[in-house]
Amino acid sequence: MIFPEKFIPELVIESPGRINLIGEHTDYNLGYVLPTAIEKKITFKFKKNNSKTECNLYSLGYNTGFTLSLDKIAKSNVEWENYILGVLNEILLRTDKLRGFDCTIESKLPMGSGLSSSAALECGLAYGLNELFDLGLSKMDIVLLSQKAEHTYVGTQCGIMDQFASVMSEKGHVILLDCQSLEHQQIPIQIDPYKMIMLNTKVSHNLASSEYNTRKKECEEGVAILQGHYPEVTSLRNANNEMLEVCKNEMGATIYKRCSFIINENERVLTTAKALKDNDLKLFGELLYEAHDGISKSYEVSCPESDFLVDFSKQYDAVLGARQTGGGFGGCTLNIVHQDKVDDFVEAATKAYKAAFNIELDAFEVKPSAGTYIQN
Repeated sequence: MIFPEKFIPELVIESPGRINLIGEHTDYNLGYVLPTAIEKKITFKFKKNNSKTECNLYSLGYNTGFTLSLDKIAKSNVEWENYILGVLNEILLRTDKLRGFDCTIESKLPMGSGLSSSAALECGLAYGLNELFDLGLSKMDIVLLSQKAEHTYVGTQCGIMDQFASVMSEKGHVILLDCQSLEHQQIPIQIDPYKMIMLNTKVSHNLASSEYNTRKKECEEGVAILQGHYPEVTSLRNANNEMLEVCKNEMGATIYKRCSFIINENERVLTTAKALKDNDLKLFGELLYEAHDGISKSYEVSCPESDFLVDFSKQYDAVLGARQTGGGFGGCTLNIVHQDKVDDFVEAATKAYKAAFNIELDAFEVKPSAGTYIQN
């Protein structure tokens, strides 16, 4: 077992969380998203231990570790271990070069905050082992195997966005990603004199819970109905509102609402990307509010705490827009706040949130940052 205070690494990797400006739940529907990595990250320290199969991992956040053997990879009853085990399993399916190693993990990403600590964990581990053992994996290999690990070992049928943003992001840019073709554009983002302020509800969500996978299944049911009329519709990416209206009565209220949200959210992503290119910050803010309304009422993955904070932000002219970001059911709201009013807004929101829910709000600024990298 590793003793962190005595651990001298050969390699240090920084793997960031991400925010998604807009485009929620569109990735597994093969649509568009607009994410970027952020400065909050997970730090991995690696070294080879000259063993063929023994690996020792230690989480400083959980203050616990575990030992595994590369020739006996199996699912664990401890949730966070499965992110590790899933990645190792996927690497072993691709190469025989992996050997025993020791690794410590220190996260500055609040778990369950919607900042994709899971993708940061997966991608940082894969990136580091690729460097340590010269595995020959490309960045896209790392993205895809990390996504597959979450499907197979964690049980969350996530799309590609989180892993893609964690690895591929560039400082000062957001990524307009087509989740079907994986074509992407790096879009420079300049929102001065505004800042991106995250308000953490402290309401934890679990993406492996039934609700996330249920939404995916509901969208698939909608696609199946649409295909009966429009064979070319293989995902909601190919559908439009006119098609949806034709199929409305067959779908029932719930499936219709889910499909409507995804179709409109895809349009919002493309409109937001253009607004950022045109530096139309007012429209950017309006689209965030519009997206949250859909998240809450049509896709129903918000929560009272997130709704409260978004509604609260509407009282302030200094806030251009806000929405819940991340998979849902809690996590953080993203707020576009004038730099001169950040302190006032955070103070007022903190006081109101405490009065309403008796929860201490956690606020922090995020900036578009680089994807996973080697610390020099």
